[in-house]
Amino acid sequence: MIRTAIAEAPGTEAAAQRAVELLHGRFAHYDWVGIYWLAPNGTELVLGPWIGPEATEHTRIPVGVGICGAAAASGQTVIVDDVDADPRYLACFSTTRSEIVVPIFADGQVTGEIDIDGSDLAAYDQTDAIFLEEIAALLAPLRPRDA
Repeated sequence: MIRTAIAEAPGTEAAAQRAVELLHGRFAHYDWVGIYWLAPNGTELVLGPWIGPEATEHTRIPVGVGICGAAAASGQTVIVDDVDADPRYLACFSTTRSEIVVPIFADGQVTGEIDIDGSDLAAYDQTDAIFLEEIAALLAPLRPRDA
């Protein structure tokens, strides 16, 4: 379903927005879902489409800073069972207890990431990681040129 929605979207922004909406709508433990794109300068992540109960103040995150920045710097999926116990966490919402960040790659380089926050401790596991890595592969060609 998500694969079809991405493929049939009328453009890059619409495809990314549909992916975010479907992830948020189909999985109750995906409380806040957003896509960050790597800026052309390669030093920061820029928030793209998102859906959740409220906006985040973290619309630009330097690579290497926070959980999102760590995932971008390492190129590895990061699962945090308890954000309060992780010193990298950049507080966004008082209800967030766990987070998963999955890099998006194009030509072997990180070009963005899927960021998901949850209100339960240990909300995400390897099943989520594998699934979201597949979604990230679908999003790889969608990176906007001016992110």
